[in-house]
Amino acid sequence: MGATMSVTAAELGLTAGTWNIDPSHSEVTFSIRHLMSKVRGSFTEFSGAIEIAEDVAASTATAEIQLKSIDTRNADRDNHVRSADILDIENHPAMTFQTKSVRVEGDTNLVDGELTIKGVSQPITLEVEFNGVGEDPWGGTRAGFTATGSINRKDYGIEFNVPLPGGQKALLGDKVDIQLEIQAVRA
Repeated sequence: MGATMSVTAAELGLTAGTWNIDPSHSEVTFSIRHLMSKVRGSFTEFSGAIEIAEDVAASTATAEIQLKSIDTRNADRDNHVRSADILDIENHPAMTFQTKSVRVEGDTNLVDGELTIKGVSQPITLEVEFNGVGEDPWGGTRAGFTATGSINRKDYGIEFNVPLPGGQKALLGDKVDIQLEIQAVRA
């Protein structure tokens, strides 16, 4: 198990308190194997906040992503992903994330949390890079973070697939890679 962070918010230049995710300067993206390459996509509607604690290890984050906002640059594919075959947005319009712990292993910052998709909650660990903090041109203070991780879509009940001729491959891979580029504004 990793060691608990012993860094204060002040050491990072952060002020303890609420930092709201700025969706117009943030990205929620993913990739999944489709046939013989990877398809990349994003979700364009999301919200969330980071609660920075004085002891950074006690910080938390929450996020809600509107699944209808999926964009893979193909309207037919997006509509299929929204359908009951895959995300079933009629019954499950959002996915959510909630932090459980913040820790360091070696030089790697990790955020352990719970991701809920289609009513199924599973643990996820994100590797997080702190990109700095600074003033913006509008009088606010912003902090930047990059987070990456992976999930197995089947862990969330997303079973849809089509076998390809020859029986050794399928249309979709099981592993979904996630990348978040987050810019948060001090409330």
